[in-house]
Amino acid sequence: MPTLSDFSARAITGTEVPLSDYAGQVVLVVNTASQCGLTPQYAGLEQLWTRYQADGLTVLGFPCDQFGHQEPGDEAEIADFCELNFGVTFPLFAKIEVNGDEAHPLYRWLRTEQPAESGEAVEWNFTKFLVDRDGRVVRRYAPGTTPDEIAGDLEAALAA
Repeated sequence: MPTLSDFSARAITGTEVPLSDYAGQVVLVVNTASQCGLTPQYAGLEQLWTRYQADGLTVLGFPCDQFGHQEPGDEAEIADFCELNFGVTFPLFAKIEVNGDEAHPLYRWLRTEQPAESGEAVEWNFTKFLVDRDGRVVRRYAPGTTPDEIAGDLEAALAA
């Protein structure tokens, strides 16, 4: 059975990153966009990362342009936007697709491990997947679920 460690992704800087680098950590995987009504969630995600990083949390941001063309920029523009507007320091990755034939293998796996009530597809920007220290997906959160609303689940996963 696959785990998070079985995947890799290209960092926003262009380097290929084995996700096994995050083995033993609790990981929150989020598809992001810079021109979405939910974009302010970047601030909450950064707060979670800052608050729980020392306890073993990693937030991984995956920009995606599949929803309303709300992430039109290239990787450099995305990185600058996130840093300047929200002070993002958690790991960001190159723009990917999360649905369809061109979906990144990580997202194909996440979607099958934790489908939504409406089906397997990611519904919108800022869908979140919680991965435990063993690299298994334990929960999926709808786009409108704010980072603050999942802090309790993160604390429980970190304590496990």
